[in-house]
Amino acid sequence: MDISIHWTFLPHTDPEASLAFYRDTLGFEVRKDFGNGTMRWITVGPADLPGTSIVLYPPAAEPGITDEERRMIDEMMAKGTYARIVLATSDLDGAFTRLQAGDAELVQEPTEQPYGIRDCAFRDPAGNLIRIQELR
Repeated sequence: MDISIHWTFLPHTDPEASLAFYRDTLGFEVRKDFGNGTMRWITVGPADLPGTSIVLYPPAAEPGITDEERRMIDEMMAKGTYARIVLATSDLDGAFTRLQAGDAELVQEPTEQPYGIRDCAFRDPAGNLIRIQELR
């Protein structure tokens, strides 16, 4: 089988803050940006991986969810427990320094985990957890 990850979705609460974080702090390129106000879908991704993207989307736009579910999503996002993504780099210390300089919310400094990886963790402006693992 020839299967790869093409898109994944992360919610945003402030499209401008999310755009600045993923573009300016992480260095991803902007591939698509449509909608207006808080109802914007922004597609970003690493320049050297054009087939892999993150779609930053407004969770309030999900069809079929109730007001109670929207409230619960807002609460979980504020706590940082709603969505997460794991990224990888060969230069974890460099990525960590760049994220710190970009005022990202630090969750965990680079750490050698007992399960055999070294990683760090931050939250994006919407509260999504971003773990970055070191490629070895």
